[in-house]
Amino acid sequence: MVAEKYDKLEPELKEELRKIAQQIVAPGKGILAADESTTTIGKRLKDINVENTEDNRRAYRQLLFTSAKDTIGQHISGVILFHETLYQKADDGTPFVELLKQRGILPGIKVDTGVVPLFGTDDECTTQGLDGLQARCIQYKKDGCQFAKWRCVLKIKKDCPSKLAILENANVLARYASICQSARIVPIVEPEILPDGDHDLARCQQVTEEVLAAVYKALSDHHVYLEGTLLKPNMVTPGQSCPKKASPQEIAGATVTALLRTVPPAVPGITFLSGGQSEEEASVNLDAINKFPANKPWALTFSYGRALQASVLRAWGGKKEQIAAGQEELLKRAKANSLASLAKYSAGSIASAAANASLYVKSHAY
Repeated sequence: MVAEKYDKLEPELKEELRKIAQQIVAPGKGILAADESTTTIGKRLKDINVENTEDNRRAYRQLLFTSAKDTIGQHISGVILFHETLYQKADDGTPFVELLKQRGILPGIKVDTGVVPLFGTDDECTTQGLDGLQARCIQYKKDGCQFAKWRCVLKIKKDCPSKLAILENANVLARYASICQSARIVPIVEPEILPDGDHDLARCQQVTEEVLAAVYKALSDHHVYLEGTLLKPNMVTPGQSCPKKASPQEIAGATVTALLRTVPPAVPGITFLSGGQSEEEASVNLDAINKFPANKPWALTFSYGRALQASVLRAWGGKKEQIAAGQEELLKRAKANSLASLAKYSAGSIASAAANASLYVKSHAY
């Protein structure tokens, strides 16, 4: 039997993808997820009594992307953008992509088109957006994007996630990753297990292991070059309604164990989602994960949306004269998470406007 020759990635392409992935998870750096859809950013703006118009969305994201030129890039290596934001410009006409590049930050793009019901299951779902993805990725690369993100969602209930949901979501993530790599874009693979429910820490760990094992089997089947990918998983935590809370050390132990059992060492980095944790919890738990005594072969860092932006929104409040205050909050949380990714964060050492506010949203959708 002739060995199947399937390694189609040219050495130059592999090297390009590997370098981008490594740059994103450079020591002390992580990702700002600013890819909220128009509806989701609308909810965030509504919380601070700001109308959801294109100009207000642009003004808010301009605040994020014009933060301190000399310092923000020390903590943030990449920003995930929504399609609309990718093509917007600052007041002075500078494209947002250019503002990020000036700060040494790589632009990334959300490429899935949202979560849809998976027929024949107990309210489980899959993610759509594969149609036309190749052409979109080629265009996004031309327009300056170096990496992409695709989010799948799994739920923990009595008989969930089902085998069907696990396999379907693993397969769609692998297909997406393969298409991205063919267009010279690093795929961030995001199989999020929602924190909804009353399950305990052990159940979340078991499901996380099952889901990640399926994802890496699918990535292998699709001949995805792991060195040119990143993983964006949930931390292993008890469900939001679980009566027994877990300490940061327990969360770290369960999370690192699940990852060691399923994620190949070839993957350069793991950029955790914050999953409704408060800003402070997200920093403390990331720090505990990095402090956990184990041989961890990947960079363990952050790709936070709400846990980097809650204080920013509160401080800004939609007022021009408070832009600097909002940017100050972004820098504080970026620094806190940068320290956490290096196992150097002390709980409570960086105070911010909404540090301990709950950011949990039931059945969180983008």
